[in-house]
Amino acid sequence: MRAPIYPKVTLVGAGPGDPELITLKAVLALNKADVVLYDALIDPVLLKHAPETALKIFVGKRVGKHSTAQEDTNQLCVSLAKKHGHVVRLKGGDPFVFGRGAEEIEYIESFGIATELVPGITSAIAVPASAGIPVTKRGTSESFWVVTGTTSSGELSRDLGLAAQSTATVVVLMGTRKLGEIVSVYQACGKSELPIAIIQSGTTREERIVAGFVGDIEQKAFDSNMEAPAIIIIGEVVRESQKLAEVYRIAVGSLQ
Repeated sequence: MRAPIYPKVTLVGAGPGDPELITLKAVLALNKADVVLYDALIDPVLLKHAPETALKIFVGKRVGKHSTAQEDTNQLCVSLAKKHGHVVRLKGGDPFVFGRGAEEIEYIESFGIATELVPGITSAIAVPASAGIPVTKRGTSESFWVVTGTTSSGELSRDLGLAAQSTATVVVLMGTRKLGEIVSVYQACGKSELPIAIIQSGTTREERIVAGFVGDIEQKAFDSNMEAPAIIIIGEVVRESQKLAEVYRIAVGSLQ
């Protein structure tokens, strides 16, 4: 006789990219998965935390490439939970930081299926930290903004204009293709000399960093062929990174 099935979906944040930065609670959730639906930025080694018998299904979305529609992923969560039991929806970073986690939970629960959320380490903080950039520092930055570079309408968030007027550190996610617009917003505020860094594939072996100032970062990013996934950090705290210290020593020297 077949054991009864108890449908459940657990949204799990896998962290910023380095597979060692996943939380223990996330690993324990994977240990009990009957199905794992995983995104494009998930390191495949994380799938080893799930039982060998668990179904592992890729539902990732990447810019400019074929991807599984969000609606299809939502429906998969429901149908697979009903058929197999415990579905772990494994998402990069934290599901509630531009991860559409709230939308997924709302949809799944509308079918009467139990859900659980396991927060992840967000790339908005961890990626700058891995490069030695603190998003806040006493005497330098009292706050930070995390802004999406691309809204649901495909446009740059209007909040960036407000953030640019502040002294806060600004972290832009999903903004690589909007770099020119981001630069224009800051230049309109008279901040061409503000430090900025772009970190591609942060916390992973493929990590690449380009740093400079608002006024020259576009050319540097072009010369270095920086691509998504990347995070943009804007503010005086960028100077705090020892990895990037030489960039700003050279810049200061050239002004003398």
